[in-house]
Amino acid sequence: MGVVENPELPKSVRRHLEPEERVLFAIKKKISLEKPKWLLVTDRRIIYLDEKVLGRYDLKAIPYQKLEQVTVKLGVMSSEFVIEGEESISLKLGWMNKEEARKAINAIKDALNAIAVEPVSIDVKKRLTSETWTLRKPKELVTRSMPARTQPQVIEKEDPLEKLKKLKELYDMGVISQEEYEEKRKKLLEQI
Repeated sequence: MGVVENPELPKSVRRHLEPEERVLFAIKKKISLEKPKWLLVTDRRIIYLDEKVLGRYDLKAIPYQKLEQVTVKLGVMSSEFVIEGEESISLKLGWMNKEEARKAINAIKDALNAIAVEPVSIDVKKRLTSETWTLRKPKELVTRSMPARTQPQVIEKEDPLEKLKKLKELYDMGVISQEEYEEKRKKLLEQI
């Protein structure tokens, strides 16, 4: 999937994109007289923008490290797109049609697979008049810029203090969650 270089993205989205962050997929939906709603899948997170009148907007961004599950319920007349994350983050979008919802969940799956060591799992339940897609990310995401196969070998050869420094770097970069960091930190402190 190519990068979406779209100058039509609203200023409010462009203002919140991080340096070098790439938009991989974008859906814009205008419902009746309302301002447009956007769902963007970037190489780092999922962004939802609900534009309001007079330059106001609501923006929610869920980094992939905090993403737990994406569920799409496709019915005959409508679809419901639910994004769930850590810390009770939940985002429900009922304005996408079936095809847009399928494209969005596949874009999220592709973005997660691009940075995950283990493949993302996706379950599809097809019924007579509906279908439900559930995407669950692997427990631990590690960026491919840090080779996963060599990482354990390097860590095993280092002393616990070096391991602690590397663990802190991974946490600061957002590669591992706070819970994962604390759990691994405790284990390393026991080795000292």
